[in-house]
Amino acid sequence: MEIYTSKQIINAFKPDLAAAMIRDGLIAYSAGKVQLAPAQHIKFDALEADCVIKSGYLEGDKVFTVKVSSGFYQNPQQGLASNHGMLIVFSARTGVPQALLLDKGWLTAQRTAMTGRLVAEAMAPAEVEAIGILGTGQQAHMQLEALGEVQPCRKVWVWGRHEAGLNAFCEHFRDMGYDMRPTQDAQQLAAACRLIVTCTPSPHPLLQAEWIMPGTHITAVGADRKGKQELSCNLVALADVRVADSLSQSLEFGEFSHAFEAGLISQADVAELGNVLAGKLQGRQSASDITIADLTGLAIQDVQIAKSVLAMAE
Repeated sequence: MEIYTSKQIINAFKPDLAAAMIRDGLIAYSAGKVQLAPAQHIKFDALEADCVIKSGYLEGDKVFTVKVSSGFYQNPQQGLASNHGMLIVFSARTGVPQALLLDKGWLTAQRTAMTGRLVAEAMAPAEVEAIGILGTGQQAHMQLEALGEVQPCRKVWVWGRHEAGLNAFCEHFRDMGYDMRPTQDAQQLAAACRLIVTCTPSPHPLLQAEWIMPGTHITAVGADRKGKQELSCNLVALADVRVADSLSQSLEFGEFSHAFEAGLISQADVAELGNVLAGKLQGRQSASDITIADLTGLAIQDVQIAKSVLAMAE
């Protein structure tokens, strides 16, 4: 079994290849060609932390993967990264482990960012005058970097709870040529932006329905288990188009689950991202549509990003 360090993984990573392979994986998932074991969630509420174990297999593929990913959101106070993890690649012919990717959670964050990039290409309005990012952690960084590959807009509003994190985030992206606007008022961000990405572990809604302007697209990343919520139920109900990476996960524990449980939306009101990417369903029907994508995370994304790294590392 080959063992790859985080440095080797980062050096072998190619965003365009990863995005293309994740796209194929999401399309295959919505076509019923992917096996996913039920995700295992372990919560550490006192520490504002969780751990997730996910495994998946693309029908006819040579490999399958098992991934362990943890998020301990008080870690930065101790000088540690919030996210950690590893990914094991097995032969689908023999079951023999082929590679251990010691990515420290980096691949999980990147595959989510690459999916955010795919969503923006499919659902964002044609003209974006400002991008809004809620959050200042690793995922917020990666989402904005991924958007930069497909979105020419360089004016960015960023929301965060802590001034130090906001300042560090803005300084990083100003050095990359972005026009950064820090704020601790999410309503101010919503008023200025038509492409918004929420990437926080918040247990309470950060965006309200009455703040969102016509034509806005929102990609919600944070709600990957029960107890997390970034959008109000009324905002989810207000949307003209709702898309989820996984319909079942979104309605069980994702961003859309709260509005679903409240009876504000039905299963028929949510489309799957794979079907949008395949052209079977339309992601945005008019310039005035409010659209929302809920990304809960799928093991097929781990399978595909692992394959993209191994293809370049060999």
